[in-house]
Amino acid sequence: MSVGIFRRTNVVYSDEPTVYFICSDVEVNRFNALKTVWGLQQVLSSDSFNNPESGYVFEGDQCEFGVDVIVPSPRSNWEILSFNEKLRNPKFSWSVKKFSQLKEDKYISNTFSVGARKWVLWLYPKGGSGEDGKWLSLYLQSADSDKPKADEKILAQANLRVLDPLGSNHIEVKLNNWHVEQNLGWGRTRFLSLAELRKVYLDKEDALKVEIEFEVVSSTKYYPII
Repeated sequence: MSVGIFRRTNVVYSDEPTVYFICSDVEVNRFNALKTVWGLQQVLSSDSFNNPESGYVFEGDQCEFGVDVIVPSPRSNWEILSFNEKLRNPKFSWSVKKFSQLKEDKYISNTFSVGARKWVLWLYPKGGSGEDGKWLSLYLQSADSDKPKADEKILAQANLRVLDPLGSNHIEVKLNNWHVEQNLGWGRTRFLSLAELRKVYLDKEDALKVEIEFEVVSSTKYYPII
């Protein structure tokens, strides 16, 4: 909102354009039943305003005021974001059998549900794109059947782990990311070196055990404005 005090110079005979003193309120102000008036407490000093040479008061005792009001378009939806910190069955475990014999570039776990959302784990036994085959890559991904909508964001806070068969030296990465339509998955490209993995993290049956434990999953709901 811009508030203007018009300052006139030689109003009757001059062809020069009118000069304005303008101040702007750049914040968005909402008018409602409890707040019907908005404005600026300090616009111009009284001495400057009443000084005849300033030109704000003309023809004896007159002054003109003006205002430009910009009304933004109303929102089409209200967005309510809630966080579910008391998750039922927050853990999912995946045993990748015969790890040393895996030949595919990528493996996908079974779909599992946590926080009213469906997820999968993506595992790259030779590393993700651009890696040199020396790393394990591991990601949490929104399931294809439950992808976020175009205007939806899902926050997932979780601990992604590769478990030590002896139970003493798990490798863990903390995830705290928003899953959106353009980016459905988060994790670590260099989660664990394959040399260390083969040395410590395969059990006697050549299986690798992966686990994820969720702490928070958000839920976003949209309500149309009537």
